[in-house]
Amino acid sequence: MSEENVYASKFWKKNWDPYVKDIDPKEFETTYVDMIKQTFLDYPEKIALAYLGKEVTFKELDEMTNKFANMLIANGFKRGDVVGINLPNTIEYIVSLIGALRAGCIISGVSPLLSAMQIEYQLNDLGSGGKKVALVTLDAIFAGHITKIASKIGPTKLIITTSVGSFLPKIIQILGKALGKIPKGKVTPLEGKTVLDFHKDVLNGDFSTDPPNIKLTPDDIGWIQYTGGTTGPPKGAMLNHRNVASNILSIAKWLQWEFGKGVLCSGFPIFHIAGLTVAEGAVYFGWPQILIPNPRDTNHIVKEMKKYHPTNLVNVPSLYQMLIKNPKFKELDHSALGTCVSAAAPFPKESQVELESIIGEGKLLELYGMTETSPVSTMNPSIGTKKLGTIGLPIQNVELKIIDPETGKEVPVGEPGEICVKGPLVMQGYYNKPEETKKAIDADGYMHTGDVALIDDDGYLKIVDRTKDMIIVGGFKVFSSKVEDVLAEHPAIGAIALIGEPNPDRPGSEIVNAYIQLNPDYEYDGNEEALKEDIIAFAKEKCSPYEVPKKVHVMDDIPLTAVGKVDKKVLRK
Repeated sequence: MSEENVYASKFWKKNWDPYVKDIDPKEFETTYVDMIKQTFLDYPEKIALAYLGKEVTFKELDEMTNKFANMLIANGFKRGDVVGINLPNTIEYIVSLIGALRAGCIISGVSPLLSAMQIEYQLNDLGSGGKKVALVTLDAIFAGHITKIASKIGPTKLIITTSVGSFLPKIIQILGKALGKIPKGKVTPLEGKTVLDFHKDVLNGDFSTDPPNIKLTPDDIGWIQYTGGTTGPPKGAMLNHRNVASNILSIAKWLQWEFGKGVLCSGFPIFHIAGLTVAEGAVYFGWPQILIPNPRDTNHIVKEMKKYHPTNLVNVPSLYQMLIKNPKFKELDHSALGTCVSAAAPFPKESQVELESIIGEGKLLELYGMTETSPVSTMNPSIGTKKLGTIGLPIQNVELKIIDPETGKEVPVGEPGEICVKGPLVMQGYYNKPEETKKAIDADGYMHTGDVALIDDDGYLKIVDRTKDMIIVGGFKVFSSKVEDVLAEHPAIGAIALIGEPNPDRPGSEIVNAYIQLNPDYEYDGNEEALKEDIIAFAKEKCSPYEVPKKVHVMDDIPLTAVGKVDKKVLRK
């Protein structure tokens, strides 16, 4: 087969599980609002959400989301207006999400970790073009950030506040705030804004529990999810209902998810596309989902797992690594646990093996996606061969090719190049950024992901870098994630990140810098210079000369982003 049509042949399909096949595109001609209607009819008394001991049934969730939708309409919100959700994983997040979509609005996850200035940028970007914006936020964020920027967020007409403990019994709320366990902040009137209390004014307000009569189409934008680039301001990826339907249905059929037969536990924040997708998928399938407001509290996760016996875990690799270190996680009975999905960042192979030694072999499944692809485009098979350290095979209805980012030509199988993806999963474009959209999606409809990967003869992909993270040393390409994987085998290294810095003696060339966090089990004598020399010697033994770090920096903690990825932007600064 010639190289020109090797990708067009979709040779990876031979390794799909036997029950997997491309889906009739007619199945994607729906909306998320229509998809979940039957769930609420079929499972009214079943637990939909479990949060810090509070349980909400599908019937209760249905009524709360309708109240939220009717509240938006009563406040003048129309189809195409926007609701920003600035919350951790709480009951209010799911209520706001479904309620906003039922009102015909667009939702946008607003990370609670953003600064006031970053929140201001996102809200004003969402409100450009005459859209009215509502913000659902915590009272602590309201007091700390929103009051400072209130006069600068003109399109944001409605603000709804809550607390992380609002669904808990009153005595626990009072104690939690007194002990500083529940963040608090004073909510005050704001000029030109309607400020409502989520519980007092919305859920206990005089709004109908019947669904509003808003007609949506598969072409309607339902989500504008912001993705932080390594350069420039964040960009809002516009996803329509068809995008989201295609991804939920593809993932579910790939993993053989069944209606009413699962329990989900995810540490991914719902403001992140991965957390959003699994949360929406769990509602669609009538699964109880355990909401984790603080993913770093592994004791709490273990407690919830012991109580609810999740069938599916979905986490970022760093959270799995934290769970591995918790002895209570090792003691759990993992027999009910089926698939453990890992996404959003590379997962060192040694840690994968260690995790499977605890939960059971063949349970860990790595996949790959990005906000712009709704998000999943490749997955390891559910029952077939899972190649640890790879991101699996392209999924149903996906066209994929690996290209040379400089020439745009397809590269032979086994050679590194940029992943390009086409299909019903590709976003509609970046909101208000037509030029950025043109750079990302080519004339043939392929999304240029910026991720560098190798594809093997069986169709499995392995990420070797971001195009932006590739380090050039004397004309040689250093794929940082490949070198990070090798150096992670050194006994002293608990976590590692490589970045390049310009080489002052060789313009156009870079110096490889390694930032390391010590393995807590390593017996360190405090001699930093000796340790650095030992790591460089180890690198010389295992790597090509141009891949060996010239500088090693020992850190107490490698900086992480909100979802637990290594934050190379901070390291570069």
